[in-house]
Amino acid sequence: MKTHRLLCFGRNDESGNAAIVVEGSASNEAQRLAFAQTQDANATVFVDEDAAGDKQLDFYYPHRRSPLCLHATLAASAVFFNRNPDSERIRFVTSMHRQVLEIERIDEAIFISLQAQRCPDWVSNVEEVARLLRVNSAELVGTPRLASVGSPKLLVEVADQSALAALQPDLEGIANWSRQHGVSGLYVYCQPGDGVYAGRNFNHLDARFEDPATGVAAGALALSLERNITLLQGDALDRPCTLRARYRDGVVQVGGRAFDSERHRP
Repeated sequence: MKTHRLLCFGRNDESGNAAIVVEGSASNEAQRLAFAQTQDANATVFVDEDAAGDKQLDFYYPHRRSPLCLHATLAASAVFFNRNPDSERIRFVTSMHRQVLEIERIDEAIFISLQAQRCPDWVSNVEEVARLLRVNSAELVGTPRLASVGSPKLLVEVADQSALAALQPDLEGIANWSRQHGVSGLYVYCQPGDGVYAGRNFNHLDARFEDPATGVAAGALALSLERNITLLQGDALDRPCTLRARYRDGVVQVGGRAFDSERHRP
């Protein structure tokens, strides 16, 4: 078994969302979750080869298995491109839902192509969402809505970055609500500039594991807005990240940097 630790979507080489990439593991689901819980990273991805010869990605957060994690996909892609410097494209499939992920390297960035996925049925309830976020419903902008590029997110807009930074939500309540509705947490965002957004992801039971970058949320937000976006995240965690999402005709490309500190160690 070989492991790699990478920082994904960081604005510099010391920042980013950490992911562990595991190759050559014959472990089962329970063993993989137990391994992910011991890692100093928000996500672990196991790279396997299935019976059809496809490269398969199996994603784990410290608290559960996930159908899709884009920063872990970015990390797995970077491992492949670092090993194959002349390659510019790779194709993965996800372990849980067999979702096809087409990845392209463009200069220093890696972009993952995704299509819109069906969301669970849910009737928007502003008061319910406000209770989960522990704010007054008047502090929310517009109507919360679901969008998905493989892992459904509830997108919630607030007025500005100060309101975003002040949030102290009910993480256990969000986890229970997410399980009940088949949703992968709440993504709260604001728009500080034209085409520029800032966001926070609430999908973990422990506030220490708040994501500094959430690729599936960037894809879901670009899909919902039907526009190209730059998404800023992680600044309040001292791990500033920048994610870029390009939208065209129902297809989204989510991209950014992935840095392997071990590979660059002198």
